Amino acid sequence: MSETDLLPEPKFLPELHPTYRPAILANQAFRESARANSAVDVGIALEQADGSVFHHHTVVFPADHGLAGNNFRHVERIIKFLLWQRGGWKIHLTGADDLVPRLQDYYQTNTFGKFDDDVIGVKNNDHSIEVIGCTELPKEHFEARPIGRNLNGCRIGFDLGGSDRKAAAVVDGEVKFSEEIEWDPYFEPDPDYHYQGIMNSLKRAAEHLPRVDAIGGSAAGCYSHNRVTWASLFRGVEPKLFDEKVRDMFLNIGREWGVPLEVLNDGEVTALAGSMAMGKNGVLGIAMGTSQGGGYIDMNGNITTWLSELAFAPVDMHPNAPADEWSGDLGCGAQYFSQQAVGRLLPASGIDYDSTLKLPEQLKIVQALMEQGDERALKIYDAIGIYLGYSLAHYAEFYDYEYVLLLGRVTTGPGGEHIIERSKEVMEAEFPDLAKRVKFHIPDETEKRHGQAIAAASLPRID
Repeated sequence: MSETDLLPEPKFLPELHPTYRPAILANQAFRESARANSAVDVGIALEQADGSVFHHHTVVFPADHGLAGNNFRHVERIIKFLLWQRGGWKIHLTGADDLVPRLQDYYQTNTFGKFDDDVIGVKNNDHSIEVIGCTELPKEHFEARPIGRNLNGCRIGFDLGGSDRKAAAVVDGEVKFSEEIEWDPYFEPDPDYHYQGIMNSLKRAAEHLPRVDAIGGSAAGCYSHNRVTWASLFRGVEPKLFDEKVRDMFLNIGREWGVPLEVLNDGEVTALAGSMAMGKNGVLGIAMGTSQGGGYIDMNGNITTWLSELAFAPVDMHPNAPADEWSGDLGCGAQYFSQQAVGRLLPASGIDYDSTLKLPEQLKIVQALMEQGDERALKIYDAIGIYLGYSLAHYAEFYDYEYVLLLGRVTTGPGGEHIIERSKEVMEAEFPDLAKRVKFHIPDETEKRHGQAIAAASLPRID
């Protein structure tokens, strides 16, 4: 087998993206080839700041094999996925001592590795990433906790996205008022802009309640014990101001209101909303909006300590895969499952449009053409559907799930329907066992408007 064979062309190849090489197929081909050539077992343990440890296993070629030069990329891409899917700072490796110094150097000197180190290591775990070789992995242990599903009392639920913020007044699980307000937080340098916007939405919702017993929220980014560790919403705020005014913003808001307040990553709350609406567990949530959101409810209905920041998790292994607009890394989810994916595929579709338009406006053009049955728009959704079919199989190597919750502006209308049908075709042909197990759930309009608000509002317990 040659190096080219380690990046097999998929049976379903997007017309607008002929170089697409799904991570699931690349990893399968790598493992199969390594096993046919005296494979070396490699164990990976990812340790979080709270002491949680997660295991993952793969194989590599013997160090003296002609294809051993591919070992580093194979292991690094798996670790990359784990870092953004689960989070952690200390990486323990067995069976790959020769890769340890190279990986450590990667997180200290490589542009992409340094981004992972800064965000996942330092900002989320208070430690720079450390790679350690060992003969035996530390014991796997972690906790998943029940959270949310508290519907008693008068509550406010909020959701903070990249293009709008929402707030709702909820009484005993029933939405009495909800409102969506446009805002543009991504590159805003003044944290007071964010604070005042959030407080404004909370006050407007509170006007529709006899009292406020609790506040629950979802927001893009990473949150730990209601502290902001890292979030795209605040990417425009310089580090000193972030530490002074952003990191404890929600703790301060809770104190000002004098009620229990809980805030979680929006993907986790989305998955919780889907689980509550369906009455089912084992839910993987994927939101195709400004970026890609992710969330997970485990098979017992609990929220894990995992990050599920799938926007930065690699799904395409081609060496010239599209670059992420923030980290610059290649083949990551945001370029495949968001408005960014639509904007990237649009030039190749043949659709005439104003390239200076922002991504939401570009999406509207594609959606309008799809409503008219335009074949050029169909090709864009076809590509995303193919991406989804292969990536769900890839995600299944890291998550145990039975339900896929899809939402976000990219999934609305006939385009969203085509994404699902095309992904099912891919799974039925390439991954029949997964196709039999996985069920899709698309929230209806009522669930979209109220489900997230109810789930967010249900986060705090009222003693």
